Amino acid sequence: MSGPRTPDGDLSQFSMLELFRMEAESQTQALTDCLLSVERHAEPATLEAMMRAAHSIKGAAAIVGLDVIVQLAHGMEDAFIAAQHGLLKLSPNRVDVLLAGVDLIVQCSHLQESGLQGWLATQGDTIRRTMEAIRGIAFLPEPVAPVPSAAPAPAPVASPAPLAPAQPPPPAAPPPPAAHFAAAPDPVPEPALPALPAVPAVPAETPVPRGARPAVQSDRLLSLAGEARIAAHQMQPLIQAMQRHKRHQAALFAALDDLNEAIGRTGDPVLREKAAQVLHRGQPLRQFILGHMGDMEQYERRLLTVAQGMVDEVLALRMRPFRDGVHHFPRMVRDLARSLGKDVRLEIRGEETLVDRDILARIESPLNHMLRNAVDHGIESADARARAGKPPHGTIVLEARHRAGMLNVEIHDDGGGVDPERIRSAVVARRMATQAMADTMSHAELMQFLFLPAFSLKTEVTEISGRGVGLDIVHDTIREQNGTVRLDSVPGRGFHTHITLPLTQSIVRSLVVDVGGEAYALPIVKVERVLQVPRTDIHTLESKQFFEYEGEHVGLVSAAQALDLGEMTHQELLPVIVLGSGAHRYGLVVDAIRGEHSLAVHSIDPVFGKLRDIAAAALLNDGEPVLILDVPDLLMSIDKLLAEGGLHQLARAGSTARRRMKRILVVDDSLTVREMERKLLTGRGFEVDIAVDGMDGWNAARSGDYDLVITDVDMPRMDGIELVNLIKKDLHLHTLPVMIVSYKDRPEDRARGLAAGADYYLTKGSFHDETLLDAVADLIGDAFR
Repeated sequence: MSGPRTPDGDLSQFSMLELFRMEAESQTQALTDCLLSVERHAEPATLEAMMRAAHSIKGAAAIVGLDVIVQLAHGMEDAFIAAQHGLLKLSPNRVDVLLAGVDLIVQCSHLQESGLQGWLATQGDTIRRTMEAIRGIAFLPEPVAPVPSAAPAPAPVASPAPLAPAQPPPPAAPPPPAAHFAAAPDPVPEPALPALPAVPAVPAETPVPRGARPAVQSDRLLSLAGEARIAAHQMQPLIQAMQRHKRHQAALFAALDDLNEAIGRTGDPVLREKAAQVLHRGQPLRQFILGHMGDMEQYERRLLTVAQGMVDEVLALRMRPFRDGVHHFPRMVRDLARSLGKDVRLEIRGEETLVDRDILARIESPLNHMLRNAVDHGIESADARARAGKPPHGTIVLEARHRAGMLNVEIHDDGGGVDPERIRSAVVARRMATQAMADTMSHAELMQFLFLPAFSLKTEVTEISGRGVGLDIVHDTIREQNGTVRLDSVPGRGFHTHITLPLTQSIVRSLVVDVGGEAYALPIVKVERVLQVPRTDIHTLESKQFFEYEGEHVGLVSAAQALDLGEMTHQELLPVIVLGSGAHRYGLVVDAIRGEHSLAVHSIDPVFGKLRDIAAAALLNDGEPVLILDVPDLLMSIDKLLAEGGLHQLARAGSTARRRMKRILVVDDSLTVREMERKLLTGRGFEVDIAVDGMDGWNAARSGDYDLVITDVDMPRMDGIELVNLIKKDLHLHTLPVMIVSYKDRPEDRARGLAAGADYYLTKGSFHDETLLDAVADLIGDAFR
């Protein structure tokens, strides 16, 4: 990954050495990119850019007194000038030497002043040989084909890039400096000399510039932005309360109007005057509430817009272009290919695609492994490519783009690909499947075997591959980031890797569910399907329960049991979330499904350690805390339950399983009251439907088969008293029990409700959980017929 960037503002806070490190980082990256490009096509603009970069490094190094870098940059600058004048061809062997010089500059620039002398002492011989190689670069022998080195190029570190392997030094006695590039003829081929020793990577000790703490600061800002969004949503209950107040006020003024009309009929002038004064004084109240409700709704919209804008801006701060994480890959591919005697080019597409910085850092190793695999396993030798009618150089394409709200990274090459029959034979040889089973496996199923530990198609073991270690780690790393990876191959035409990841780990699109009376969230990318499974569709075999899904038997597991939350509630239709794949696919039974939410992720405090089955925490829009489940960990817990044979039965046995749950309709315009009553009744085993006002309740009562209606009184469009009247006067519904639950607790209010035909009147202010449940039991009994 790239280091600190030079800020656009005041530079006075940085020392000269820190400024030099910043410049050296950008200029050496430019040199590396240009050297890889000029190796293929020596364009004048590229040569000019390299000459300017070397000149800039030389001048900056002279200011801070790094003579070693001054000499290296000066020799490289001379070589670039000679190439500009046509006196020198930058062939691969010469590019090797120049890249070695770039590596030395990178290594030296990352040293602290206190460690410089010690590093110069230990690397003195390498530095001297590299300088001599650059000064005598015109007389380097250039073999017809690259000579493989004894050891492949090491995997790149984040910063700086490794030295190139297999770099032949110059002859023992280079020509005088004045005649370095004068009319340099094509050199006579000579045997390749021993390679220049690679410079060990020096850990970057550059202190983080003052004010540059992006990771911690952006995490804190994201947390604050999420809290601001939650605070904005807290306006909604207040607005709903104002709407109820408006309805009550409207009812009051309607009563006053009726009273005024009644007084007018009496003919008493004093009463008429008093009534007119009351109406006149009440008129401003109507306008007051209407105006303030509009202001509150507008204020809520502004708060939500600002809060969401803050979240979006903080997320933008966390995003980095894809190139920041992959800029060293072209060098790595080139060096590894030359060490293997191959000619391979890496094309990077979508470099400007924005990626969350944490994801970018964590996928660097998997991408590195896939590219090394492509060079070693995929791309054939020049002779084999010629026989196949392919160009002598192999091509690997690394591409990143956004698609359907996700980050897609694809790696494909034009190599030999993987023969599925070789995988089939290896599966049988390793006794992972019988021959009959292997013969029935599809292409996609066979490709999945490449992700298994210790599974390799290489017959020989090298430092690069053959040990069967790698693709399983790639698979696990991508899954840890809530992503997926898929392989595809066409024999003789190449290998294709598809990686899909969330755009950011800071905001996770999740499915929120209820389990044991608590909210839990599952990342959407881990959810295969959401279903409702009737109890009658559940089958039992050897004490394990399952249902049919896409022609397969999928095991059912209670989420409450898997999370150690006790018994789940019994419902006729079970909400089921299908998780996992293959033999580890399960149906997770939850109490209820709330829906999809975008959650700002909060890490669990390290003091708690790793919580089983839990990945992180978040807050819903109403401020309710929710735990985000660690799905791979949860699947392991389910496997353990299966192995121990301790699964609870989800379907009731015998006649109990065939009993129908009684249905209750809850009618209330308050979301809080509706949900409280629904949870209480569902927990007791009833099937509960909800309606948001009297008219909605009337439509639901006429179209549904209910055993009880529970209704509020004050509601829009149609109040509860009118709803009770309609139900009791209906030919088909008049026997349906109706319970009124209202804040009005005056004797006249109770009498009015019972007079309308209600079978029970309960006040919200006095009842608790058991009061409501006892009242329901008095009216219709228990939850099952």
